[in-house]
Amino acid sequence: MKIKTKLNLGVGLLFVLILILTLVSAFYIFSIKKDTENILKANYNTLEYSRNMLLSLDQIDINEMEKITVFETNLLKQLSNITEIGEEKATNDLKNNFNLLKQNPSSVSVKNQIRADIFEIMKLNMKAIKQKSDIAKHTAETANLWIAITGTLCFLIAFNLLINLPNNIANPIQELTESIKQIANKNYSERVHFLKHNEFGDLAKSFNTMAKKLQEYNNSNLYKLLFEKKRLETLINNMHDPIIGLDEQGYILFANDEALKIMGVKLDDVIGKLAANLALKNDLIKSLIIAELENKKQKAVPMKIFADGKESYFEKEIVNITIKPTGEEHTIYIGDVIILRNITPFKELDFAKTNFIATISHELKTPISSIKLSLQLLEKDQTGILNDEQKHLIESVKEDSDRLLKITGELLELSQLETGNIKLNIEKSNPYEIVHYATEAVKVQAEQKQIELNIEADENLPSVKADSEKTAWVLINFLTNAIRYSSESSKITVKLKEENDQIVFRVIDTGKGIDNRYKAKVFDKYFQIPGSHKSGTGLGLAISKEFIEAQNGTISVESELGLGSTFTIALKLFNV
Repeated sequence: MKIKTKLNLGVGLLFVLILILTLVSAFYIFSIKKDTENILKANYNTLEYSRNMLLSLDQIDINEMEKITVFETNLLKQLSNITEIGEEKATNDLKNNFNLLKQNPSSVSVKNQIRADIFEIMKLNMKAIKQKSDIAKHTAETANLWIAITGTLCFLIAFNLLINLPNNIANPIQELTESIKQIANKNYSERVHFLKHNEFGDLAKSFNTMAKKLQEYNNSNLYKLLFEKKRLETLINNMHDPIIGLDEQGYILFANDEALKIMGVKLDDVIGKLAANLALKNDLIKSLIIAELENKKQKAVPMKIFADGKESYFEKEIVNITIKPTGEEHTIYIGDVIILRNITPFKELDFAKTNFIATISHELKTPISSIKLSLQLLEKDQTGILNDEQKHLIESVKEDSDRLLKITGELLELSQLETGNIKLNIEKSNPYEIVHYATEAVKVQAEQKQIELNIEADENLPSVKADSEKTAWVLINFLTNAIRYSSESSKITVKLKEENDQIVFRVIDTGKGIDNRYKAKVFDKYFQIPGSHKSGTGLGLAISKEFIEAQNGTISVESELGLGSTFTIALKLFNV
């Protein structure tokens, strides 16, 4: 039998019994009410009329007319309220005797007869009251019996439902729940066995079919593929760095929660959509993928994005994904993965470092300048005659102070570059004057090592668009390094020429050169070639690179180990 049928029968029978109990209760309550009203109307009223007639009869001598009227009124009411056997005869006798009393109000015998009639009427009604009370009592007892029987049946049925129904429903559900847990734990061999042909039997059949299908699916390669896909999706979503995946046509394949958060979009709004179309509506998406869409190589500049309630810095990395199909010799491009690395903590530390360096460099320049001034005073004859040893010591201190002043200057320049506080005065500049200024600045250093400085400049070169002071600083740095790493009595050449609408400055030395392993790092901050003299900070070339690129120029190096180096900068022509 179906559970629904059981529930309908049980609850329906219970409902019918409750309805019968209600009807039986209402019927007997109505019967008791009827018996009570019958007593009140038929007998109690007669007793009240009889009592009033007795009182009036005793006072007829005192107030004859008034009391006769009262007696007659109650007698008329009694005549209309005759309900018991024998009551009609007694009432008629009372009426006849009352008529005799009206003719002879002082007759004692008539009054006594009237009293006897009234007492007879009262006796009949009292007897009737007792009989009707017995009937009402019997009705109440019968009502109690039937109500008790019906209530007991309701209780038994309800108790049966209470005991059996929860078990009939809960036990199969509990067994099904345990089986579902086994399935969730990948025990796909689990089966449910319900022998009854009801809804749970149908459910067990469907469940076992599902478990069988899952077992087949689990044993297939498709499951393994989907499982690995789910694993990758979970790993990507759990990464704290925003990650976006594109296919070879620019459609977005996936984006983790961090990426969706910073882009301010929902997953359904981006998955399967063309990145180029999304870039038209979302500036952040445009900045993330525009370089990939346009196939341009951009300088790796940290991106400022509002995330985690503050302005954060992210470093974008685009990874090209290629695969080699089975049986093929060449790899094919299948898409890109864009990774945004949150470098905010490092950027904050970098800002603190830059501010610290700027403060220290600024504070050191004053005492170093004082030291140099004191040295100049010591060198004068007015201060006193120095012996050779003292002169040698002063010269050493002077060299060290010059080196410290150069280092603090470079650190201060670097801090200004990093904070963006440096201002370039880009204007129409004479390239010959820039080269002349730079070579004159290092002339003394070159003469100390007997190094020859040659300038090879094309004639009639046009003006260059540059900050002449910063460009000369870069050339001085190139020349200083060339002098430091060149041997004595060697030659350094400065070439100046026009190429591809640019003015090109080249500093060529014949020093020991740079190993190929380090050429890509020479423009990094604080980098110094292993084995070289650690006389500087490793900032000169890094600052030079920043200066030139800030003027929309390019800087490069060519070198062969043991054959010298060539440092080149190229700046645009000045077009009016």
